[in-house]
Amino acid sequence: MTYVIHHNPDCGTSRNVLAILEKAGVDLVVIDYLTEGWTRPQLLALFAAADVTPRQALRTRRSPAEELGLLDPSVPDDELLDHMLAHPVLVNRPIVACPKGVRLCRPSETVLDLLDPLPPGPIYKEDGQMILDEKGNRVD
Repeated sequence: MTYVIHHNPDCGTSRNVLAILEKAGVDLVVIDYLTEGWTRPQLLALFAAADVTPRQALRTRRSPAEELGLLDPSVPDDELLDHMLAHPVLVNRPIVACPKGVRLCRPSETVLDLLDPLPPGPIYKEDGQMILDEKGNRVD
């Protein structure tokens, strides 16, 4: 089973998810979406599969969303998509796709829902928070 992660190497959450996938030993395709960019059909498909709207997938922190006027809830989805295509950083990350589904993996441990079996523990986030103990049990 191949997993695709739309990854930003500068994002701690994205790095956490990538590390979990690597520890799980899955076949992995890593897409640096800041370099690759997006297409409208790609974003529409990912958002539909993840059951999120463009508004829900909009990165509002450490992005140009506020200066572009995108925080106003009256901005339509088509306009949000136009901006996401022009500024890939506006898409929240990481997004992971696999045969089990597509998820916007925030927080990092959301990716565990896509893994079967879970990777061996313990697994910690970069900040030291444990998310899987040494027996492979989720720590919530």
